Amino acid sequence: MAVQISPSILSADFSRLAEQAQAVEGADWLHVDVMDNHFVPNLTLGVPVVESLARAADTPLDCHLMIESPDRWAPAYVEAGARSVTFHAEAAAAPVRLAREIRAKGARASMALKPATPIEPFEDLLSELDMILVMTVEPGFGGQEFLDIMLPKIRRTRELIAKHGLEMWLQVDGGVSADTIERCAEAGADVFVAGSAVYGTDDPAAAVRSLRAQAQETTASAAWACGH
Repeated sequence: MAVQISPSILSADFSRLAEQAQAVEGADWLHVDVMDNHFVPNLTLGVPVVESLARAADTPLDCHLMIESPDRWAPAYVEAGARSVTFHAEAAAAPVRLAREIRAKGARASMALKPATPIEPFEDLLSELDMILVMTVEPGFGGQEFLDIMLPKIRRTRELIAKHGLEMWLQVDGGVSADTIERCAEAGADVFVAGSAVYGTDDPAAAVRSLRAQAQETTASAAWACGH
């Protein structure tokens, strides 16, 4: 299972977004947090900025929609250039239909779960997704402390993916750093969103390489990955 690092542009300098998008050379994705000040108590950016980022970045965009009515708005982010679009289970009215629409437009479809939302009710939907995102903080703000209580949920999610023989990715987002990434990898995550742990350093590209090396070393000996 390949480890993937997705730096979060939310932690970048918004006055230099194009430059900051280029600063994470070697990253697999550029994670773009879209917040509407309704679903979460913060307001960030929308379709026009994503469109501009898609033109400026060499790294494909992974848009995480923390918004109300994703059924209405998510397709526009694919059209803006996002290669992966994540909607929240708590906000989507018709998640299967939405996932199929995102895929039909040419992007990867992902569904996110807040910390209090269990994975089990969505077991039958997993085959419709390319990725599942387990939030390891409450969505809405960057720089929060990692919630260790989410590790069992990551493990259960990985077990369900294995149970159904799916080739989907398991992403974690929130408080991922050099101190926490190994725990996430051991529990079953293979895609890691990191904000301040990348953009809060003097050399974001080097931070990406370091985080990747940590996760790869842990994954190589993780019980969940040994059968792959």
